[in-house]
Amino acid sequence: MTPYQQLQHATREERDWLLSTPLLTRALAGRVSRDEYLAFLGQAYHHVRFTVPLMMACGARLPEHLEWLRGALVEYIEEEHGHEQWILDDIRAAGGDAAAAATRPADPATRLMVAAVRDEIEHGHPVGFFGMVQVLEGTSTALATQAAERLQASLDLPDDAVRYLTSHGSLDIGHLAFFEGLVNRLEAQDLAAVIDTAKLVYRLYGAMFRGVETRCAGGNAARELSDALV
Repeated sequence: MTPYQQLQHATREERDWLLSTPLLTRALAGRVSRDEYLAFLGQAYHHVRFTVPLMMACGARLPEHLEWLRGALVEYIEEEHGHEQWILDDIRAAGGDAAAAATRPADPATRLMVAAVRDEIEHGHPVGFFGMVQVLEGTSTALATQAAERLQASLDLPDDAVRYLTSHGSLDIGHLAFFEGLVNRLEAQDLAAVIDTAKLVYRLYGAMFRGVETRCAGGNAARELSDALV
């Protein structure tokens, strides 16, 4: 198997657990409430706003044998910069309070996902950041465009209320092909760090979605973490 195929194979269980999240399966069927959609966008804002800072931290700490990856990070940074503002615009267009969403504390799973990746960059192997890329971009290409179409129809949303989802569904298809080429150049020890981080992020991202569903139903989003990390 190529390194990318090894990454896909090694993370299959965690990826399947994420994709089986009830909120995601309902989104693909157009059966998500406006409150759930707005709650998802709020959590997306709280991890997307850290994407560029995490990329910059990763690039600053890459070892010499991964110098070639800095150029790829520059491309990612240019394309990802400012996307958190798209999310706030979507919240406004969907009838939500963008200012409140931006100032409200992130749910536990969202906070831990960002913290775990930051810790890996700073105290582990910085290339582990690309495990987060595997999760977020892979999930976007699998779900974003279809979910956006179904949600827009079922919730009667304007085009500018689903910009984040529609843009990432198409944008990340190209990103994922680019990402595959990068992963296929990694050495075994570097690939191991990507796999390890991806496994954890799949669990925390899945817990984030489950937490949104639980909180909108009147429950406590924090309780979803125990199942995620088993």
